[in-house]
Amino acid sequence: MSAGETRATLWVLLASATLTVMAGAILGPVVPSIQSNLGVSESLAGLIITTHGALIVLVSPIAGAIIDRVGPRRPYIVGLLLYGVGGGAGLFIDSFLPLLLSRAVLGVGVAFIYTGLTVLIYSIYRGQRMDRALGLRSSANSLGAVVWPLLGGALGALTWQAPFGVYLLAVPLGVLAVVTIPEPARSDDSDDSGGGLGAVVGVVRNQPGILSVYLLYFGANALLYSIVVFYPQLLNGLGITSSVGISLYLSANGLAGGITAAGYDRLLDRTTRLRLVGTALLLWSLGFASATLATSALTAVPAVVAFGLGLGVVFPSAFSWIEALAPADKQGQFSSYLASAGYTGQFISPVVFGPLIPHFGVRGVFGAAALAALAGLAGLLVATRK
Repeated sequence: MSAGETRATLWVLLASATLTVMAGAILGPVVPSIQSNLGVSESLAGLIITTHGALIVLVSPIAGAIIDRVGPRRPYIVGLLLYGVGGGAGLFIDSFLPLLLSRAVLGVGVAFIYTGLTVLIYSIYRGQRMDRALGLRSSANSLGAVVWPLLGGALGALTWQAPFGVYLLAVPLGVLAVVTIPEPARSDDSDDSGGGLGAVVGVVRNQPGILSVYLLYFGANALLYSIVVFYPQLLNGLGITSSVGISLYLSANGLAGGITAAGYDRLLDRTTRLRLVGTALLLWSLGFASATLATSALTAVPAVVAFGLGLGVVFPSAFSWIEALAPADKQGQFSSYLASAGYTGQFISPVVFGPLIPHFGVRGVFGAAALAALAGLAGLLVATRK
């Protein structure tokens, strides 16, 4: 174990990893209630879900720069407290603009948690233990994607404000982090490139592969949200209209990802990251293609399972590559760009895929997703043959 690390260290880190998924997922089931109780339009109610994501994209690079300057532990703990305050405030707010501002505070908290958590794993763990921690982090995310929406729906049956109370869990988690998370040793390694845009350009020039990692993470999140946003429409066309039935398919996606992510380090013992990512892209191509042909509840299952299996290895691979490619003294900055790339992919997904529906129907969305995954696989094969 690293100095100051205990068994509880990893559990606290993994618990906080589920919070980044919970930020939006737990409110999904109560958006209609928020709309009716606050007297706002459907699009304005949707901002309650998306505002924190915009703040994550904008604030993550700032969080990364701060983490590189002062270390990851304190910003991570501050992020947990901001998360609890910003998210839990919804328990006591009954008007739209104050609630929207509280969601912005939540987004700032997530930005610091997301990048701080990443750099803490880089700093505390090494080698296979780091790969295992990164895999378990992605597995925890998948578990959160299964559990939090179900809890949000259950609490939402009491009152539309009740799900906001779950965000307060971040406060005691922050207190636990103070006790269990060690202060990582600061690296003496430096690339002597200074700070600012010039330093970023210099690193990218020396390690151009880092851009491919951002593109991979952006694409994975965009494809993930093609399922989150549009798969319910496909299921509706197959006669699966209940929220419970739809949630089972989305939960199957998360469960499949959690399984492969939990075994990520063991998979790496048998093969390479490139082969794992290539396999994931192949699974995605076949899975999305199967979605275009699905004609029943049963034949709609393989697409979400195949995508989840691939996602469980792509996410930890992306984090691991950033750790390997970024200078030790700029890992906060470069891992923060990964967060920005991922949340940008989530945001832009319905913008890119949505316009296909009037022309090709919802199945056209998944046909385009299959082609995108296939193009990614072709690009990977070309790159590795050079």
